[in-house]
Amino acid sequence: MSSQLQSTTSAQSIPSYLHADDLGPWGNYLRQVDRVAPYLGSSSRWLETLKRPKRILIVDVPIELDNGTVAHFEGYRVQHNVSRGPGKGGVRYHQDVTLSEVMALSAWMSVKNAAVNVPYGGAKGGIRVDPRKLSRGELERVTRRYTSEIGIIIGPNTDIPAPDVNTNEQIMAWMMDTYSMNQGQTATGVVTGKPISLGGSLGRREATGRGVFVVGTEAARRVGLDIQGARIAVQGFGNVGGIAARLFEEAGAKVIAVQDHTGSLYKASGIDTNALLAHVANTGGVGGFTGADPLANDEFWTIESDILIPAALENQITEKNAGKIKTKIIVEGANGPTTTAADDILHDKGVLIIPDVVANAGGVTVSYFEWVQDFSSFFWTEDEINQRLERVMREAFNAVWQVASENKVSMRTAAFIVACKRILMAREMRGLYP
Repeated sequence: MSSQLQSTTSAQSIPSYLHADDLGPWGNYLRQVDRVAPYLGSSSRWLETLKRPKRILIVDVPIELDNGTVAHFEGYRVQHNVSRGPGKGGVRYHQDVTLSEVMALSAWMSVKNAAVNVPYGGAKGGIRVDPRKLSRGELERVTRRYTSEIGIIIGPNTDIPAPDVNTNEQIMAWMMDTYSMNQGQTATGVVTGKPISLGGSLGRREATGRGVFVVGTEAARRVGLDIQGARIAVQGFGNVGGIAARLFEEAGAKVIAVQDHTGSLYKASGIDTNALLAHVANTGGVGGFTGADPLANDEFWTIESDILIPAALENQITEKNAGKIKTKIIVEGANGPTTTAADDILHDKGVLIIPDVVANAGGVTVSYFEWVQDFSSFFWTEDEINQRLERVMREAFNAVWQVASENKVSMRTAAFIVACKRILMAREMRGLYP
C-alpha cells in the first residue's frame, strides 16, 4: 500500500476481507476520494460513507459442463451506495475479475450516476470466468445460476444490472428471464441493455461510445482543437471504442492508431473504421486487419495524437507509460483506465483528462432512459434518445468544467466534487435509520 494511502486513509477504511498491502483498484478509488475530501465542506462528516460498500455478495456459481463434469465459478455483486436511488451497474465476465475490482467499479458507478445526475446509486457485478472457453449452453447456465444466486438483492427498484465487459443483450435477456421466472411475473426493468424485443431501448448499444464522442468534442471545443483532421488513438475497439472511433471519423477526424487484446494498428492517413468494425465482428479483434500497419503494443502509447481514448480495461495508463504519451486530451471510455500516479504525470505534462465517471456515462444514461420506458411501457424514438443523451452529457461536462475552473483542480477531482457532494447531501438528508 502506498505511503500516500497510509497517511490519508484510516485503517478502519480498509475492509478486513482485502489485503491491506494490495488493495488493487479499490485502493485507487480510495485515493481519488481522499483527494476530493478538502472540497466537500460540511458534507465531509459523511466522507467515510464513500469508503464503505453498503453490501457485498459473493456467490458460488456451479454448473454442469457439456462434458458432464461440474465446474464452479466465483461471482460477485457489490452495492456501493444507494442513497440517491437503486443500485445500478454492469456485470462483467472475465477470468481476472476480483472483489477489489468489482468494489471499485461499483463505487465509480455511484460517482458516475451522481456526476450526470441520474437517480441511481452505484453497483457492479462479475464472474471470474473466461467466457471464450464456454459453449453457448454453458454460458447460459452460468448466467442463469448467477442470476438466481444474486436474485436476493437485485430488482427493478433495488439494483439493476446491465452489460459490461464480455456481456451483452443476450446475457441480459437470460438474466431478465431467470429473475422473472423466480418472481412469477415478467420484470423487464430488472436489467437494462436488453434486446429491443424484450423492452430494450433504441440507442443503448451505441450510447457509451456516443457519450465519449460528445464529451470529447466538447473538450476539444474548450481547448480550441478542431475536430476536422484531429488525430485519434483508441485502445479497445468494441461497443465503446469502436463506436466512438466511427463517430469521430464521421465528424472529420482521423483514427490513426488502434489497440485491443489481439494487437495494435497504425495508419497516419487514418484507418477506415467501418472496415475495421466489420473485421472485428468477423474475427473478434483488430489483429490481422490489412487496412493498417501492425504496431508493437508498447509503441501504441508513444503515437502522437490529439485525442487518446482508453476504452479497454482499468489500469492501462500507469506511471510506466504515462510519460511516453503524446496527446492533448484523454477521454476515458473505460472504467478506471488511469492510475492516480499516472494522473499526476499527465497533469504535469498539460494533458487534459476527461474522467471515466463523465466520459463513459452515456451507457448508464440511456440505461436510465430504458428503465423509465419499461416502467411507463412507452418507448421513444432513437433520435429522441440521442438528443436527450447529448443534452445530459453536455450539461454534466459543463458542470464539471465550471467546478474545475473555480477550484483550479483537474476534471477528475471536479467530477468527484460534484458527484460526492450530491451523494453525501442525499445521505445527510435521509439521516440514519434506526
